[in-house]
Amino acid sequence: MIKLIGYARVSTRQQTTDRQQTDLLAVGVRRDDLYIDHGISGARASRPGFDRALDALHKGDTLVITTLDRLGRSTQNMLAFAEELRGRGAGLRVLNLGGGNVDTSTPMGSMLFTIMAALGQMEHEIKRERVVDSINKRRDAGKNLGGRPRLITDSQIRNARRLIEGGEPAAQVARDLGISRATFYRRARALIDPEVEH
Repeated sequence: MIKLIGYARVSTRQQTTDRQQTDLLAVGVRRDDLYIDHGISGARASRPGFDRALDALHKGDTLVITTLDRLGRSTQNMLAFAEELRGRGAGLRVLNLGGGNVDTSTPMGSMLFTIMAALGQMEHEIKRERVVDSINKRRDAGKNLGGRPRLITDSQIRNARRLIEGGEPAAQVARDLGISRATFYRRARALIDPEVEH
């Protein structure tokens, strides 16, 4: 029996595949034929849900995804995947391409897939360029880049210095704070001379 095999993926654990699942179920993918990867980058070669979707895909079946970038990041990987699908006699349907089947076994379908894969990779690279540019501009302007908040406050460092001045071993005090002795000394020096951290 010919089936629609659905695949949904998000790159981080904080994201959800709810929208993708809704779209896939709406075009006729059965819930039992829906495979999902949470928190897995498209750049990774091994994706458990994707691997199971491929195992479930037989000749005449169609793999359904919402967007082309669910398959991977690079044009080369997507083209290799298209070749694999062709070898299996399976089809591909990408919903953001108007919902039509992209038949990679025909010259026109193969060309469309190649163009869309190249555009997908270009879009990813443009986004990455914008992020790097934004970070550089923020850094040049002296703005906060985010990152992990400092867990140990200056007040805790001052209290720890008092303990050491009172005879407590520096290694033990640093350990109790949950930081290395070198980090403690660097932070303590920075409180005396703020230029030390810059």
